Amino acid sequence: MDKPTARFDADAHAAEIRAQGFTVIPDFMDAETIQRVRDTLAPYEDSHHGRNDFEGLKTERVYTLVARGKVFEDLAEDARVMALMERFLQPGFQLTASQSIRINPGEVPQSIHFDDGFYRQPRPRPAISFTLIAAVDPFTQANGCTEVIPGSHLWGDPSDPARPKPEELEAMLVPMEVPAGAAFVMAGTLLHRGGGNRTDRPRLAFTNQYCEPWARTQEEWRLSIPKEMVREMSPRLKTLLGYDIWPPFMGMVTASHPLKSLEEGWVPPVVAQRPR
Repeated sequence: MDKPTARFDADAHAAEIRAQGFTVIPDFMDAETIQRVRDTLAPYEDSHHGRNDFEGLKTERVYTLVARGKVFEDLAEDARVMALMERFLQPGFQLTASQSIRINPGEVPQSIHFDDGFYRQPRPRPAISFTLIAAVDPFTQANGCTEVIPGSHLWGDPSDPARPKPEELEAMLVPMEVPAGAAFVMAGTLLHRGGGNRTDRPRLAFTNQYCEPWARTQEEWRLSIPKEMVREMSPRLKTLLGYDIWPPFMGMVTASHPLKSLEEGWVPPVVAQRPR
């Protein structure tokens, strides 16, 4: 166990999430890991620009980040993050999204939103997903740091008369100014937005998001990551990518465990059993 993991108090961080909707891990990445992240991302720079205001028309993203390099495999299953997720999500929880986010100069703020809004169960409710955002560059209010509304993870639906009006929300935002290497984890029900970049330099970060084992993931890993790559990944990462069963049989592959589909020479039963 490395030193940051050894001194990580998952219960204390979980208590902060329950109280305010987020927590900060100040030493999530060391300088060597940050450089590995930069080096791994470099070949993909300028590969995907935002297509709308939410993605960011001046923002670059690299999707399916978990499969882009070993450093992102390791970060997705970081022991501290896994311990924190275990305080909130059921066994067998999954990775739902993994992407880098480079906010370029001139980008405008996102709309205020919460990350698991596509799960349409009424609020207030427990979060169905949790988001980690890691700062590769320092986050400042000027360069587009994430801005959050503390306590908003406990609010009801927008129709709740006790909830602040939409026009009041912007004044409640708190900038998450953190140094390079820090990360924060927030409940999927916390209201937040990516800020605008008023500097002349880009701001780089990445996010890994995790969800309940029964929830549909944002990224469809079995279509986006080739099986030969998944075979080389750790058992924990295979579970995060959905190669597991949520009891009694959610996630089965024609009545078999999905790990069987990774075996060399495996043929889908609908093909193997087809009448000739």
